[in-house]
Amino acid sequence: MTAEPKELSDADLASALMGIERELVAARFKLKMNQLENTASLRVIRRRMARLATEAGRRERASGAAKGSLVGRHAKVGSAAASSADAPAKGGFLSGIVDKLAGKE
Repeated sequence: MTAEPKELSDADLASALMGIERELVAARFKLKMNQLENTASLRVIRRRMARLATEAGRRERASGAAKGSLVGRHAKVGSAAASSADAPAKGGFLSGIVDKLAGKE
């Protein structure tokens, strides 16, 4: 496992939460396509996401911020990075998942 959620900075926590959400979507997609080898990985991903979300909520309550503001504040930073020259122009991250499953990458 990577660093504990309590040890992450706010930006890293938000980034990790968005990344684990993408990982869950990809795993569910693989499950539906009968390409997921270890179905127990879904449970592991959901638990990791819950730990990250719990820590984000704890930090929001401690600072008196609105619910979801921690991730929302840092999501804008992540989306600016995603729209750089590295990212595909169209299709979003699901096109990357489809490419991986089809073996194009």
